[in-house]
Amino acid sequence: MPVLYLVATPIGNLEDVTLRALRVLREVSSIAAEDTRTARKLLSHYGIRARLVSYNEHNKAARIPYILSLLREGDVALVSEAGMPGISDPGTDLVAAAAAAGFRVVPVPGPSAVVTALAVSGMPANRFLFLGFLPRRQGERRRLLAEVRGLGCTLVALEAPHRLRASLADVLDVLGDRRIAVCRELTKAFEEVFRGTVSAALAHFQEPRGEFTLVIQGARTDRAGEQGGGEARLSGEGHGTTSPLTESQKEALREELASLREQGLRAREAVAQVSARHGLPRRLVYRLWLESASRPGQGGLC
Repeated sequence: MPVLYLVATPIGNLEDVTLRALRVLREVSSIAAEDTRTARKLLSHYGIRARLVSYNEHNKAARIPYILSLLREGDVALVSEAGMPGISDPGTDLVAAAAAAGFRVVPVPGPSAVVTALAVSGMPANRFLFLGFLPRRQGERRRLLAEVRGLGCTLVALEAPHRLRASLADVLDVLGDRRIAVCRELTKAFEEVFRGTVSAALAHFQEPRGEFTLVIQGARTDRAGEQGGGEARLSGEGHGTTSPLTESQKEALREELASLREQGLRAREAVAQVSARHGLPRRLVYRLWLESASRPGQGGLC
């Protein structure tokens, strides 16, 4: 029975391809590629001659029957533009169709931007949620962020350079000024990993270039907060019925308010923002604002 191989390819550095991947690419009858130019570059680098078939989001409906016909003649390898096929690309549909048609589907694992970014981020990786590419439309993007706001696990997302600043601004507004690792051009010549807060990342990436992977700190709950999580809603269900705050939650709010003060927000603006974000009474938030202002090095009360 012919096999559809899912072959992971380098996310930047061509030397990251595995020996098994090279062997499979040499042996298959055809290679279905999301980006034939990227595939040709890899194949040429390693002296591999193969029949290339374009398979991408725009032509997948027409190409799936054709690739299934190629599978009846011999083994086929599927490669994405970078990384593992089937992760945030049209490979999922071909895998489902091949499996339904009775063909074996065999993974050939290798490079992954998601796992690489997690490893280098310094964030907890025992539990994480991969969001794929963040939605292009701001409304959809903000709705997605609102859905995951209370999750304590690390969040991972992909983003294009021309949308990075808009997405970071939405992350800051919806999720709060959490810790973030912004990974740019992983494994390539101009690789960069920025670790800091979301607001600091916004200030740093003024003219973004390259491909980005974002690793965002999970929400702070009673338990996760002790491990240095981000911000979460602290009210019962967001309807004004606030449960007593723990000291760790109060401290997190003081830090958030202090950060807003450092960004130049005055009391009224900062209190309104934090109150709305966490569903807390403004009187309570204002008291925490005063407490955060009385700390050494925090300046006046504004």
